[in-house]
Amino acid sequence: MIEAASFVECARKSGFDFYAGVPCSYLKPFINYVADDTSLQYVSAANEGDAVAVGAGAVLGGRRAVAMMQNSGLGNAVSPLSSLNWVFRLPVMLIITLRGDPVHGDEPQHELMGTITQQMLDVLDIPWELFPDEEDQVAGAVGRAVASMDRDQRPFAFVMRKGSVSPYQRQGTGIPADGREVSPSEGIYLGSSPTRREVLERIVELSQFEDTVLIASTGYTGRELYAIGDRDNQLYVVGSMGCASSLGLGLSLVRPDTRVVVIDGDGAGLMRMGNFATLGRYGGGNLLHVLLDNEMHESTGGQDTVSDTVSFAGVAEACGYAVSLEGDNVDLLDSLFDASVDGPQFAQVKT
Repeated sequence: MIEAASFVECARKSGFDFYAGVPCSYLKPFINYVADDTSLQYVSAANEGDAVAVGAGAVLGGRRAVAMMQNSGLGNAVSPLSSLNWVFRLPVMLIITLRGDPVHGDEPQHELMGTITQQMLDVLDIPWELFPDEEDQVAGAVGRAVASMDRDQRPFAFVMRKGSVSPYQRQGTGIPADGREVSPSEGIYLGSSPTRREVLERIVELSQFEDTVLIASTGYTGRELYAIGDRDNQLYVVGSMGCASSLGLGLSLVRPDTRVVVIDGDGAGLMRMGNFATLGRYGGGNLLHVLLDNEMHESTGGQDTVSDTVSFAGVAEACGYAVSLEGDNVDLLDSLFDASVDGPQFAQVKT
């Protein structure tokens, strides 16, 4: 096990001072360390493909860049890796966590990707090696990566196993403010946000078991809904981050007799924001979309999202949702469930 500083500072000596990524619990020490250091630049990306593309832009501008991600999101990065970085010779260093590692075991949603991550990198013609887990391995590993990237002008990947990096406690408070003023759409804001559990409990209270299905997004949303009480009408999307809303749309279209309630998160909503347009166009009155916004990727360690500058309700309204509400009040849900409209309904609840 190494310290995050060991790798970051060694990489800095070779010019790596720009980082972009999507959190994984394995990456928490890295993200905390990088975000704390104001001489390094960190971009919290909405999805893994965006992280690679942002890094590619930094390389295009003359910087050395690192893109960090969980292997379950490697599929999101295939397009830029194969048709952007490869074509234009933009060498970004990749740090990809090995969830579903056959050696250590993991949750079922990571099992397949854990066995094929290295094969995917081979198919993409991306040289890789395991992330160093001993201090005396760091310099050599970084040196080999730099040599490969400089020689071929293409990405190089480190595959990080669980426990490779020691914990690092964040010293700062979040993503630095950019000074912009953002005007939220009208909503019910009382200045005292409910807990996620309180919101989930109200959703359960308002949902009729006989004709309602609850679909909960990945992370703590599904886990806490399960902890409140497992029911046959509740589906927990433990993987496929950002896809709960599309899953709910498909179900609602083929089962118009059933009310489908999608319970999303801000990180998931940002990752697949294009879903809002699809839901707004095709969704019917039996589709309710509730987004719980705590402005962080909580289940991977509390890394910040960028939702503090986003009005999801404004996005939903612009995309054609029949009802779009926002606020920090569970009473929003009563209005949402009572609405009788032809199109999909949305509520963004700050928690």
